[in-house]
Parts: sequence; structure tokens; C-alpha cells
Amino acid sequence: MAGKAAAPGTAVLLVTANVGSLFDDPENLQKNWLREFYQVVHTHKPHFMALHCQEFGGKNYETSMSHVDKFVKELLSSDAMKEYNRARVYLDENFKSQEHFTALGSFYFLHESLKNIYQFDFKAKKYKKVTGKEIYSDTLESTPMLEKEKFPQDYFPECKWSRKGFVRTRWCVADCAFDLVNIHLFHDASNLVAWETSPSVYSGIRHKALGYVLDRIIDQRFEKVSYFVFGDFNFRLDSKSVVETLCTQATMQTVRAADTNEVVKLIFRESDNDRKVMLQLEKKVFHYFNQEVFRDNNGTALLEFDKELSVFKDRLYELDISFPPSRRARRRLSPTTTSGPTSAWETTSPCSWPSASRPGQVNLTPMCTSVVSCSDVWEAMAATAEGPSRDLPVARGASGSRVHEIRTPNSCIDKPARAPPARRPAPHFASASGPFRKSLTYLTVLSVRVTFSRNSGFL
Repeated sequence: MAGKAAAPGTAVLLVTANVGSLFDDPENLQKNWLREFYQVVHTHKPHFMALHCQEFGGKNYETSMSHVDKFVKELLSSDAMKEYNRARVYLDENFKSQEHFTALGSFYFLHESLKNIYQFDFKAKKYKKVTGKEIYSDTLESTPMLEKEKFPQDYFPECKWSRKGFVRTRWCVADCAFDLVNIHLFHDASNLVAWETSPSVYSGIRHKALGYVLDRIIDQRFEKVSYFVFGDFNFRLDSKSVVETLCTQATMQTVRAADTNEVVKLIFRESDNDRKVMLQLEKKVFHYFNQEVFRDNNGTALLEFDKELSVFKDRLYELDISFPPSRRARRRLSPTTTSGPTSAWETTSPCSWPSASRPGQVNLTPMCTSVVSCSDVWEAMAATAEGPSRDLPVARGASGSRVHEIRTPNSCIDKPARAPPARRPAPHFASASGPFRKSLTYLTVLSVRVTFSRNSGFL
């Protein structure tokens, strides 16, 4: 490649967001969210764009149906998206089916300048050319253009009606075949339970579910291709280790419910200094008195507790983390004041880092720059069918940004793209994160460039 000018390539934008709160206050939150999303599109000007949404429709899907329809119509018909003349929308709206409902929404937009884009039919086992705009909803299980599964109930028996699962689609862009997986893993139902063991019981549940997804992606039913997994992973720092480290010199006070004797709160106080409260831990509250520990040197002191992905080190890889951890927060409405309604913020879980991972063995060549914002608990991961080579560095995102070029040998219509030999290094996939952003819904964005290189063989 030395001395040769790179082709412009095809810009691919991958976006993921947990949008549950958008449907609680659609008049305000949806407008702000869409404005931010359109700005991202304007900044990157992608040719192919994927938007993966979790908790689509909010907590009460049945009462939010009208808001869902309005949201979809706005996305497909807005002036900001007028250059995208082809689209595929997959909405899991079958909320009455406890066995199948995942509340996942997957949107794919193709720019008018992009030619010969194909999507894989999992039933016919062949690619079909993408034309027009189509919306699929209700029973996605019968749609041949995707694979959708909800995790079995016994994965998370504590939740009577979990909506966690995944949706997989396969695409051929610029003769490069790849899978896009929208995923929503299980959350920590209680901070009080999470801190009891290391790793927590919830971490084990997430490991089981993510392992199941990765096994499904690379099983023998279909040709293996590179894949990107991006959605809401709900990864957390190791709570027990974090608490023990932050409160080494503290004494613990246990508060129990008067009627059930159940532990409802743990208060950690300094042994001296007037027994100042250091940490208050409740089911949905994790309040530490010194927030600077999460900001100093981008929170690198806490990286040792970021362990959940290590189980998959041979299958998923990340770059070095160089931005602060972020936290999940919820808005708590306070009484109305003379100046109008007010609100306060509570931290509901220990901090963690969002993910923007990258393929390990895939024919990618690093090129120029461009990637934007990140969130608190919504992550993006990428890997190949064969898994990354062991000598590649690990990371979940980085300040600064890069765009990458993907080169493939021949048309995926005739021959699906395969991973190249492991000796080729993979590029960096990066994302940037601001410290403790206090908005209810976030975007995680990953930008790449895809370039067709006919008859060049694997790079």
C-alpha cells in the first residue's frame, strides 16, 4: 500500500442506543435524541448505516405503540435522511408473546450513491439485492432475512418477564460480507446481590448469554463471516472488589427492613473522621462520596476491576481504554419549586466503561480518522468468525478516532467473504467518551470505511 493513494471507500456507520426512556417522554426526549442522531449522520455522511436500539417502545410497549409509529415514520421520512433511498427496519412488537418478545429495533439505511447492496436470506441461504424501504414487525421469527432469539427464562429466573435477546442480520457491502448483531444482555437487578460474590452472579448470567450468541454466530449452519456485535451489554465493574478497595478502612452498617428483616441498605463509614459516610449501597443506588476517583487519570485505577470481557479474550478483542468510566443514572423528580419542576440524579449502579471493539482477523487496513461519542452502559463489539489472533491488543474504546478501510477479493454473491490469514494485523476501532454525561439516552457510534478491491486476493 505504500506510495499508493487509497480509494475513497464506502463509509459504514454503526450506532447503538438503549432508547427505552425516549418513549416515556416522547415530546421532549425523542426530539432531542433525533436531533443528535441526525447530527451524527451529517458529521459522518455514511453510505451504509446501522442503528441498533434496545428497549424499543419503552417499558410499556402497548401504550407506546403510537409513539413507536411516529418515531419510525420520522426516521424514514425526515429531510436529514432523504438521501437514503433504501431501508430495512425490523421491530420486535410482539409484546404479548412472553416467549419471544425482545423489544429490539434494528434500522439499516443505504445511501442513494451506494450500488449493488445485498442482504442474506437465512432460509434460502443466498443473498438478495436490497431495493426500496421495508418495515418488518410483529412476528420476526418468520422473517427469513434475520435470526432472532430471546434468551431462555432460566438464564435470568430473578426477572419474571425478561426481554433480553439478540437479532442478527447479514449484509454484503462493497463485496464484503459481515454480520451485524443487535444484543441486549442482562442487567444487575440488585447492587446488594452483585457485591456479595466476585464475580457476581449477574456477571455469570451475562457470560452465559454472550457465549450463547457467539456460538450461534459461528456454528455450522452458515458460511462464517466477520461480525460486529453492538448493543446494550450491561457490563459492570466487579462490585465486590470495587467496594472492598474503595472502603478498605471503613466499617459497614447493615440496615434491614422492619417487617421482613431483609437487607435494604449498606452504609460504609470511615473508622475515624467523625465516621463520615463513604459509600451508600442499595438495590438501585451506588453512591460514593468521592466521585473524583472515577475521573482521575481517566479512572485507570479501576481498570483492574473491569473483568467481564476477559472470559471472551480468545473471541473478542478491544483496544486500550483511555477515557473515564461512566455510570448508569436515573432521574428522580423532586417537588415543584417556584421556578418549575426540578430533578435530581441518582447513580444506580457501579461505574463501567462502554465498549467499541474491533475485529481480530479481518482484512482491514487502517486509514484516516473519524469516530464520535460514547455512552455509559451501551457498548459495541466486533470480532470475526474465526476469532482474533492472540497477539492483538485489547480495548473497549479510546479517545480520538479512526476510520478503517475494508478490502475484499471477489464478490460475496459468488463467494462469501472469509477472514484472511492471522498474520495480518487488524486496525483499531475507537470511540470517545465524555465524563459522566447526564442524559437519559446515549449513542455509541463506530465508523469504518469499506473499499472493494477486485482480484487482489486476501490482503
